[in-house]
Amino acid sequence: MMMVRRGLLAWISRLVVLLVLLCCAISVLYMLACTPKGDDEQLALPRANSPTGKEGYQAVLQEWEEQHRNYVSSLKRQIAQLKEELQERSEQLRNGQYQASDAAGLGLDRSPPEKTQADLLAFLHSQVDKAEVHAGVKLATEYAAVPFDSFTLQKVYQLETGLTRHPEEKPVRKDKRDELVEAIESALETLNNPAENSPNHRPYTASDFIEGIYRTERDKGTLYELTFKGDHKHEFKRLVLFRPFGPIMKVKKEKLNMANTLINVIVPLAKRADKFRQFMQNFREMCIEQDGRVHLTVVYFGKEEINEVKGILENTSKAANFRNFTFIQLNGEFSRGKGLDVGARFWKGSNVLLFFCDVDIYFTSEFLNTCRLNTQPGKKVFYPVLFSQYNPGIIYGHHDAVPPLEQQLVIKKETGFWRDFGFGMTCQYRSDFINIGGFDLDIKGWGGEDVHLYRKYLHSNLIVVRTPVRGLFHLWHEKRCVDELSPEQYKMCMQSKAMNEASHGQLGMLVFRHEIEAHLRKQKQKTSGKKT
Repeated sequence: MMMVRRGLLAWISRLVVLLVLLCCAISVLYMLACTPKGDDEQLALPRANSPTGKEGYQAVLQEWEEQHRNYVSSLKRQIAQLKEELQERSEQLRNGQYQASDAAGLGLDRSPPEKTQADLLAFLHSQVDKAEVHAGVKLATEYAAVPFDSFTLQKVYQLETGLTRHPEEKPVRKDKRDELVEAIESALETLNNPAENSPNHRPYTASDFIEGIYRTERDKGTLYELTFKGDHKHEFKRLVLFRPFGPIMKVKKEKLNMANTLINVIVPLAKRADKFRQFMQNFREMCIEQDGRVHLTVVYFGKEEINEVKGILENTSKAANFRNFTFIQLNGEFSRGKGLDVGARFWKGSNVLLFFCDVDIYFTSEFLNTCRLNTQPGKKVFYPVLFSQYNPGIIYGHHDAVPPLEQQLVIKKETGFWRDFGFGMTCQYRSDFINIGGFDLDIKGWGGEDVHLYRKYLHSNLIVVRTPVRGLFHLWHEKRCVDELSPEQYKMCMQSKAMNEASHGQLGMLVFRHEIEAHLRKQKQKTSGKKT
């Protein structure tokens, strides 16, 4: 046991000695590693002979912080200098623009942006107020009225055609197409606005668009009136938009129900039973069978052919079960103004929409809705520009036969023209007609009374809607200008007669036909001479 204890103590003693020696060796190595190097190899860290290691580190950090602060200050100075130079350059540029604008006689707005935007918005709204949107504008003559053009999704119906454009055509210019498409899209966006509709309302699409009219007042902007199908039969949606040479603006949104809007068609007549028979065929199809909301008033002058005319009315009444007509017989010579005036005043019911019509007019059921949509009692009267047919004998002279009437009613440059000098066909409420004073009954015979009434409306505060319509046609008939007319009436009659016959090109072929025939004979002789 004693031997074991002695061996264990000896082993522990040796182990302690080894540990002491190992510690000494580590101490020597540490001292060697921490000894400072020469000046050439000295690092930027604190030396062993520095006052303390902590103070050295603090000194270095302070030095670095000072350098960073100086660098940041330098950058700030450079940025400030750049800002100052930029401000100077901007001021020089602005002064140069002002000087240039002043030299050119222009004034640039130097107001703050907020005030400029407010002024612009106020200006745009003032353009709407100045334009003929909410009320009519008094005009000096019939030539001062700005007419509307009408359009559908595919076609534009325009008055100012010149010698190259067509009365009905697809809009060729891209800006015109984009303008009308933007108007329709803006209207559809308004119609489909969730804030203005119930959750279960049907969405409106371009297929609901019926027709639109538009006109541009060159110092104000462009007015659009767009009509869409409504939710029920005889209901329509109309949107009025205005483009004041800037963003398009919504003016108002209307819901129009025309189910109970009756039209009283007034036709003055003397003789012409054959033309009246043709008129009644069109009236029966469009007014009785398709529309069903029309009254007919015939004002007949004299007694010649009166029984034949009455018979045509009675036959139509029996065949179509139609009782909504009035026949008024007047003595004396024919006066269109007197006939229309008597027919309008004869009505004893409530305020009714009047359509002044002639016996040589053809219209569609769509036109009747156009008549309703463009009139409003106390506010708006409608003066459509109809399409006047040329002489079918000249137009189809090179054909084997003249086609049926329905095939002749095509809106083309070769078949007719917009009768923009005629004001006889008009839609207006009876109350407006009475308040304006009616026709001038001193005018006798043909022409003059319609222009006189039209001028009255132009001089009033009512809006006069003047636009070409695709569903109203003046059928060609031979026009006779009698000697009993005054010089002014005779001149108007002859002008109308000349315009009625054919287009410029067709009339030119007639005028120069002798030269053309002579040229053809010469060409034929040359050809035969070469053969021999």
